[in-house]
Amino acid sequence: MGKHWNGHYRGIDARISCAHHPKKVRAWQAQRALALPGDAQHIAIGLCMAQDGAAGIWGPSALASAELAVAELNQRNGIAGRQVRLVCLNACDESANFEDELMRAIDTHSIEALVGMHTSAVRERIVQSVGGLLPYVYTPLYEGGEVTPGVFTLGETPAQQLRPAIDWLSRQEKAKRWLFVGNDYVWPRVSHRLAHTYVSQSGGEVLDSMYLPIGTQDFSAVLDRLQSVQADAVLVSLVGQDAITFNRQFGHAGLSRRAVRLSCAIEENVLMGIGADKTEGLYVAASYFANLQTDANLALHERFSACHGLRAPVLNALGQSAYEGMHFMAAVFDHNLHLPDHWSHIAKRNLSYQSARGASYSGNHFKNSPIYLARANGHQFQVVTRF
Repeated sequence: MGKHWNGHYRGIDARISCAHHPKKVRAWQAQRALALPGDAQHIAIGLCMAQDGAAGIWGPSALASAELAVAELNQRNGIAGRQVRLVCLNACDESANFEDELMRAIDTHSIEALVGMHTSAVRERIVQSVGGLLPYVYTPLYEGGEVTPGVFTLGETPAQQLRPAIDWLSRQEKAKRWLFVGNDYVWPRVSHRLAHTYVSQSGGEVLDSMYLPIGTQDFSAVLDRLQSVQADAVLVSLVGQDAITFNRQFGHAGLSRRAVRLSCAIEENVLMGIGADKTEGLYVAASYFANLQTDANLALHERFSACHGLRAPVLNALGQSAYEGMHFMAAVFDHNLHLPDHWSHIAKRNLSYQSARGASYSGNHFKNSPIYLARANGHQFQVVTRF
């Protein structure tokens, strides 16, 4: 718990620091502008994503999706008339020196903006290091509440995902007695705090909330607790490989017949890792699934396959968020909103960008995108409703 709250306050300190030192921000920008070689032909964008560790399972899909976006942008006008050069950074939760590597990469490669597809714990580390100093688009679902100048969040929040999903499961699956399990960092903790309210509003109760370190291998204590309190629903806020391990052990224990599971972060890669025989009663609330039968998504699949071939990584919500992040960054630059003095103007307009979800942005607290609830059916997701 201590690690979580220390990280939380570090993020707050970074946001306060950036908000109260605009002269420092402008001085840093001016120094970089003088130090960087003039390159009117190319723009370097840093892609921060986990390449190993528990969240590393998301990496190939995120990289392939971002590369497709870069190819599309460079076939047109690039970003603000410059060809995009992607610089990949390993934003791994388990890395002890990521901040130093980030700062070196920014200077070495003349990076002018960041796109991040990683956990909120890493986002807070990036905010502490460079928040407020260059545009930073954070693409996946998250807990909400990010206010750092120059940090733009595109993903769903608990109010969008958990509130309607918990209400639906309460009515359709009679889910009333909940146990929450998550990794021990800001996204699960904040999400679970909000979910307590949603469960109460649906007429249910939360019997326990349990938090485990990223990289946990043994979830027997959680499974024992679930059985002892006789929970009939589990909110699973675990990352990548941890979600695979938990759900495998959950299924092996035969608990699928006793309790439904709800997640906001399980996508097609993790679903395949869990195994088709252990996904019964597993629901996911998200704004994107690979098998959505929309014109925009079918067109994305065609371009993705044409770019990467038949052996391409699977499309999924977290991967395609990196695709959106690159196109969103292009829209920010194309509308001349990438400079610190212009960041506040983004919230005053509805910024459209290329998206397979049909999403648009009017600020971190005002994003438009559909939310679907899907049930796992073997290795596939079957959408059961749209909120």
